Order: sequence, then structure tokens, then C-alpha cells
Amino acid sequence: MDLEKILILDFGGQYSKLIARRTRECGVFSEILSYTSSPERIREKGFKAIILSGGPSSVYEENAPKCDKGIFEMGLPVLGICYGAQLMANTLGGYVAGSGSPEYGSTNVEVDKSSILFSSSNIGNVTETWMSHVDYIKDLPAGFRVTAKTSSCPVAAMEDAGKMLYAVQFHPEVTNTVNGMDIIKSFLFDVCKFKGDWKMSSFIDDAVAKIKEKAGDGKALCALSGGVDSSVAALLVQKAIGDRLTCVFVDHGLLRKNEGDEVEAIFSKFGLNLIRVNAGERFLAKLKDVEDPEQKRKIIGSEFIAVFEEEAKKLGNIDYLVQGTIYPDVIESGAGSSAMIKSHHNVGGLPEHMDFKGLIEPLRELFKDEVRRVGLDLGLPENLVMRQPFPGPGLGVRIIGKITAEKVAILQDADAIFRQEIAAAGLDKEISQYFAALTDMRSVGVMGDFRTYHYTVGLRAVITSDFMTAEWARIPHEVLAKTSNRIVNEVQGINRVVYDITTKPPATVEWL
Repeated sequence: MDLEKILILDFGGQYSKLIARRTRECGVFSEILSYTSSPERIREKGFKAIILSGGPSSVYEENAPKCDKGIFEMGLPVLGICYGAQLMANTLGGYVAGSGSPEYGSTNVEVDKSSILFSSSNIGNVTETWMSHVDYIKDLPAGFRVTAKTSSCPVAAMEDAGKMLYAVQFHPEVTNTVNGMDIIKSFLFDVCKFKGDWKMSSFIDDAVAKIKEKAGDGKALCALSGGVDSSVAALLVQKAIGDRLTCVFVDHGLLRKNEGDEVEAIFSKFGLNLIRVNAGERFLAKLKDVEDPEQKRKIIGSEFIAVFEEEAKKLGNIDYLVQGTIYPDVIESGAGSSAMIKSHHNVGGLPEHMDFKGLIEPLRELFKDEVRRVGLDLGLPENLVMRQPFPGPGLGVRIIGKITAEKVAILQDADAIFRQEIAAAGLDKEISQYFAALTDMRSVGVMGDFRTYHYTVGLRAVITSDFMTAEWARIPHEVLAKTSNRIVNEVQGINRVVYDITTKPPATVEWL
């Protein structure tokens, strides 16, 4: 059976990843590709429908991103969102104008219930949406009709139902659009006629089959960190090729407190061929005097691969490198048309040439919560599947400024205390990710009768479902107070603790 797939054509919109996430929640598999993708490539990859994302540009800008006009002539259903709606209008002969009254935020939209997009019984004649635009569609392309409007936006939605072309000026993918999921479902199931039968269980079977096909009789080396991503990747590959997989756990000296020993103990129980490489001194030497976070990530990524290549040579005849790369890693490293936010050590940090035939990345198209579901289906224990996310570069990207062995030890102790207090307060299941970061700032303090001049540590805790957006966690003040008191009293080198209350966006979850 062919996989039902929908394409998210990315014009650099901040919500492109969220659109993809929403379609998957409906049981329809999605992929994000650049707006430069040709109709030929779209057909070749087997997409059955297309969504045009929003974006920061105006269709009239000199270098505005524009897709091939042939995309609207493929006979596939197309939904344009925000910039995607304006681009559809502009490309097909309509007129887009600058607005004297830009709309931003929650906006009531009057909808035409005869439109298939707004036919759900959950949607009233007026529905609350999230708008974020300056330009607007003034004149419709031939064959289109208006299906929604506001007091200042005459075309909040339009359609040419005969050609299955639809457009909305607002963002149905964000939760602020009250009936957004109803609109997305109407497009997927009523317009596109998708069945919505994509499930994690089918993903496992498909992934194992693809791994078998790619690996053939070859051997593979898995970069095992002990986190859920690499753990699930390892079990999928083991399921496909058995004992021809060897897992290498690199202790780069930038792990959380006691984590190296914990990882080794856990995975010895799963019957995996596991090699532990203690390379802390080697990594610290490479990172000496390096302050730029991007440079840190690339150094750590390159050194990881160097270690794996060395282990592969010892083992002999290793053909493939297995990595736990997931979709947010790929997107944040600049895939599609999105801006490069930060390169992940397993994406942007890879050297151009490696001593392997290729990579096996079975989770490359999944979001974090989807990976967790696969892990549970594979039989991984819940405490491992729900383990705190930890970046591949480890504490190397949680230490601002130069990295030293002393700073690593300071941060390990502070982070351990924070995690202990979160667990003691019973908040570890509620908070998606929580950790400490060491700043490069030192300030004056007083301990007893003595002056101190020590570092400031920052605490970060967020709540999120997909790690593409995140809200800072409202930790009770008494928990923060106890954590701060313990850190400044128990960790030599810290005299000040701060708590990060920034959402993502505009910040990222990690500080670096």
C-alpha cells in the first residue's frame, strides 16, 4: 500500500513545522520541502496534496520566494496559508495590496458555511482565528470566490473548488485559531480524501524494511548517547540487521553527573553490542579556548565522527553509521527554506567525508513525541523513553564561553541538584525539559564574612508537546528557592542563580 503523503512547501514561515505536525496528528504523513521544489520532484516523491506555508516576505519584494506556477496545474489539492494564500492569488492573476490596517493576533472571521473548509458543525458563522499579515488579497484570481472575511480583510479565505485550490489568510495550525484543526481536517479528509491511517506501528514496519533494503548484508555502527532518539534508532536497526549492529557510546566528558555509568548499565540489559569510549580529555583539548557555540557544535560533531571511524576500523568492515537524528534537528539546521537556527552535531556538524558508505537515520522524519511512541511500541521502558532530552554536544552547549574541566564539574553538580529538586517536588512528569546552564558572567557575593566572585548559573524549564514551540514552566517559588539555596551552598564556584522565563520563540530551549 502506498503511503499517503502531503507536502508542506516551505516559504520560510515560523509555523511550517507546526503545519507538518498538525497533519501527522490527523494520521496523514507530511514532509517539508523548499518552495523551489519542482512539480516533477513532487510527483516523483508521491505527494497527494500540497500546503503552502506562511512566510515573512511580501509577494512584491524583488527576491520574494515563489514556487513554480505548474504546482497549481498538477491537479493536486492545494491549501495556501497566509503568505501561501497571497502567493496563490498573485501567481494566478489576482491582486495583492499593502494594507493600511495590518492584522496581528486573535481576529474574528466571518465564514461562508457552504465552503467545504468551514462546513464542520463545530464552526459557527463567525470563528476566532490567528492573523499575522500586512499585505492582503484585494482582487481574486479568475474562478475563485471569497469564503471568509473580516472588517479590514475582504478576502480572509478564497477557493476554486473545481480545481481544488484553497487559501486562508489566517493560521489554522496554531492553537489560537479556535477551529483550526477542524479546517485542517476538512482539507485533508473532505478535499484530499485522505484516509488518515498513518500510525507509528506502520512506521516501525516500514522503517525496518527500509533499513534492511539499505544495509543489505552490511554492518552498522550506532552512535548511542543513551537518550531516547539514539536508543530508538539502535533498536530499529537491531530489529532489521541483528548482531551486525555495534553500538558505540562516546563519553565525551560533557555528560550529566554519573551519566556515563548509568548509560552503560542500562544498555547492557538490552543485548546490544556496546562499546564505551572514554574520550573526555580528547574533546576538552579540541574545545580549548573555543567560545562560539556554532564552532563548539561543529568541533564536537567532527570529533564524534572521528571517534566512530576509529572504532569502525578496529571492528573492521563497518559499512554504515546509525544516528538518532530527528526532524527538529534537520529543520533547525536549515532544511527546507527555514533559516538555520543552530547546527546540530549530527546534522550541520558532520564533516563532508566519512569512512562509511552512508548514514542510516531511521528517525529523520519524526518529531520527538513520535519518537517516544515508537520507543514504547518497541518495548523500551517508560523511564528511558521519557528521559530528559539532552543535546548530543552535551554540556558543551550549556556552558557559555570557554569550556574547562572545572566549569564542567561545576555545571554537573548544579544541574544534578536542579533535577533532584524537580523530581522531589513531583514536577518531573509535568515539565518537558529542565536543566542548568553555566553563564560566563561572574559577580560579587557574600558567603559568611567573605567576599566571593563566582559564576552565575541559569535554570531553564519548559513545557512543550513538540519542541518546536515551548512555554516556560511556572515552577513554584519554594522549589526554585530550595534549588537556589542548595546550589550556592553545595557547589563551589557559584554564588548566584537566575531562572529563564523566555518562551520559544523568540528563544530556543537550549541557551546555545
